[in-house]
Amino acid sequence: MLQINHLTTVDAKVSLDDVSFLFEAGKIYTILGRTGAGKTELLRALMGLNPLSHGNIKLDEKDITEEPIRARYMSLVYQQFINYPHLSVLDNVAFPLRRQGKDKAQAQALASTMLATVGLGEFLQRRPAQLSGGQQQRVALARAMVKQSRILMLDEPLANLDYKLREQLREEFPRLVADNAESVILYTTTEPREAMELGNTMIVMHNGSIIASGAPAELFANPPTKDTASVISDPPISFVSGFVRNHELYFSEGHLAPSEGLVLPEDGPVTIALRPDAIEPDGAFNAKIGLSEFSGSQTIIHLDFDFGRAIMMVEGIETFAAGDDINVSIQSEHIMLFAPDGRNITLRNN
Repeated sequence: MLQINHLTTVDAKVSLDDVSFLFEAGKIYTILGRTGAGKTELLRALMGLNPLSHGNIKLDEKDITEEPIRARYMSLVYQQFINYPHLSVLDNVAFPLRRQGKDKAQAQALASTMLATVGLGEFLQRRPAQLSGGQQQRVALARAMVKQSRILMLDEPLANLDYKLREQLREEFPRLVADNAESVILYTTTEPREAMELGNTMIVMHNGSIIASGAPAELFANPPTKDTASVISDPPISFVSGFVRNHELYFSEGHLAPSEGLVLPEDGPVTIALRPDAIEPDGAFNAKIGLSEFSGSQTIIHLDFDFGRAIMMVEGIETFAAGDDINVSIQSEHIMLFAPDGRNITLRNN
């Protein structure tokens, strides 16, 4: 069990602001946030690489805030392939075991087993430069896992790989870390899909703080705040200023918004959030095409309404020209409402 209490840093590229959380062994925690959210700063603070101005870190109730890096039982894998170029793949992975005091034969035996686990059993005597990018990242991952660290931290480990390699390692990741059942695993990413696929628990960071945490599906369906909804939505969620008047929901004056099934708050301003699946072709709302882009088997269409901008996603490849008119419908079951202070105030009739 890893417990962090009120972690605060200053004089860093991205400062942590009163970060607290309790991590349990045997779980994968995905930490989602945009670049600059504080994800790497949090991992570096846990490792003891960045000093704290306030707060403490406890591992199984023992305060390790002032412990040296070696005594923290932690491993950190960065998105860059940090391997020793002059050592073989086998010796790269055996290196931390030798530093722990294991003899050469024992260290190499354990390293060989770990490399077989990550699919590199045939490449033991190669140098890292003789491997592909995905294989080099597997070496770095194997070196971190072979130590059986209490805390295994992976800082955007797939970010520098091409799409196919990312997909492959994403699928394999649960198997690769299965032997670390006694460890706390922290995995940072900027990609919502990756965070939701890989984590038992998803932690959302923004501006150096944890703003939400919970089961990925629940956080996606019911983000507690506007900032959370923004971070976890891909393609981006659209926010439109609106208001409630006389039990009706408006995008703006003269533009009535659909609200069937919604329990509307009292009269006043709201932010109306539209995910791409809230908008469908054909309907009563007129918009102009701003941009049309392909995403695999889907087309993402940026729309300019009189009351704001939003994104629609349709199946298949559709060709639209910028400036074209289009009529769409907006589905109230995919609308969310946020109060002026950013709280999610969406309620629906059963």
